[in-house]
Amino acid sequence: MLLDSEAENDVAYELCQIVGRAILPYRSSDDTDHRFGTAFFFQGTDDPVGESLLTAADLVGTPGGELGLRPSVTEPAGVAPAAVMEGEIRPGWARFPSDGVAVLPTGGLHRYAGDGGWSWRVQPVPAGIAAGPEVVARLGADATSAFVLAHGVREDGSRPLEVAIERVVRDGDTVRITTELPPGYVGAPVFVVQADATGEVSLYCLGLVLPGVGGHPVATFDRIRAVLPPTPGDA
Repeated sequence: MLLDSEAENDVAYELCQIVGRAILPYRSSDDTDHRFGTAFFFQGTDDPVGESLLTAADLVGTPGGELGLRPSVTEPAGVAPAAVMEGEIRPGWARFPSDGVAVLPTGGLHRYAGDGGWSWRVQPVPAGIAAGPEVVARLGADATSAFVLAHGVREDGSRPLEVAIERVVRDGDTVRITTELPPGYVGAPVFVVQADATGEVSLYCLGLVLPGVGGHPVATFDRIRAVLPPTPGDA
């Protein structure tokens, strides 16, 4: 569904309200490479152990990766560190390069927070809005409004939460954002608005942004679900 600019702005605002605290800045670093991206919390079931952190596989797997923390995603105020080094979290990222996805069970993140005297205050993307195959099938060559919530990278190194309003299309099995996004957007969740067969309009999380040139493939949730373990959190 291609929305007018006013409706797009309304959707962008609402997304920040309902899942803004699902989004974290990610930085990977080794001796030769510094890459910036975004990760997000996903609640796969009603049980807390169904929670995972998701991002793009290309971002993770090198030493020195870290998750940035905004004050709004932790409590009480002033206790959590500015960043969590991924080497301190067990279990760590599980990478699925063929699907482009990395999954981090959040049990280790919650234990880390508890040991430090603070807790997470996040708004995971709920399973109920994760796009199923029928949502992907309704996409086509005609552009659809797409909304990407990400932590960009400013010249001063800050990582603000941003919403990019873009266009997404489907060509066969490939779903793609049609323009190249700024640094920091790889791994971020992508949202669309669609009307179903009855005409009811709903918001869906289509998947996450993968690296690209001139545009970006999207790892859709049918691919993401295929790599999520039955209980993503570690018991």
